[in-house]
Amino acid sequence: MERKPERRGLGRGLSALMADVSTETVVEAEPRGREQRLPVEKLVPNPDQPRRHFDETALAELAVSIREKGVIQPLIVRLKGESYEIVAGERRWRAAQRAQVHDVPVIIREFTDTEVLEIAIIENIQRADLNPIEEAMGYRALIERFGHTQEKLSEAMGKSRSHIANLLRLLNLPDDVQAMLREGKLTAGHARALITADDPSMLARKVVLEGLSVRQTETLTKAPEASKKAAKKRVHEKDADTRALENDLSAALGMKVTVDYDGGGKGRVTVEYRSMEDLDRLCSTLGNPVRA
Repeated sequence: MERKPERRGLGRGLSALMADVSTETVVEAEPRGREQRLPVEKLVPNPDQPRRHFDETALAELAVSIREKGVIQPLIVRLKGESYEIVAGERRWRAAQRAQVHDVPVIIREFTDTEVLEIAIIENIQRADLNPIEEAMGYRALIERFGHTQEKLSEAMGKSRSHIANLLRLLNLPDDVQAMLREGKLTAGHARALITADDPSMLARKVVLEGLSVRQTETLTKAPEASKKAAKKRVHEKDADTRALENDLSAALGMKVTVDYDGGGKGRVTVEYRSMEDLDRLCSTLGNPVRA
């Protein structure tokens, strides 16, 4: 039987990243390693890096900044053979090469392969340019792979628990709606409104085609529910003949009888009994119908 990941507070990878990368340490972490400089050619990217796409425009802008001010925040690396594998900071390393910088500041640490993957996911979540689906997938990976709870992630990442929970709910949307969210055709607000819709794909296409606002989308998703309530109300609006029939049946059986119909020739007759004696009498009456 497959074992579920053990629920733990903060992984070593998370603690170490918050200590070395964040501007504010929010968890107790191991001592910081000594900062030094290494040639860019001695560094290699993590082959299991979850992020495969690096925005070219953002890299170019970062390269300009590095050319003027250098790499301010050190990369976190680990020794791997004769090279140093980048644990956090691959984007800075790529931009530094574009800026033709020969060496960069690093902190050398010891991490297991699992911790490296954990840190890579966390670093990506901290990026401001992630779309909501990418961020949600990062949180889900931390929860499913490493057993983190939403409460601890909220504490460590500086995000509210509701923010994390709402993002995770977006992963329940159909693939085509998630694609629209990734591409920026829908906002997270639009997507949250579509989660409870009967047909989110159809409504998402309508939202994109007509350029609806989040509020308009919320109204659109509530319309089917309003129609259901209206239909239910119509069922209970009985005419005089139906009410008279209910009264006659109730008097004949000595029990409350309700007649509901949908207007299309179908319906339901409900008989309420208050004791086993009533039930026995009802069964006897139904088994021996009175002849006119």
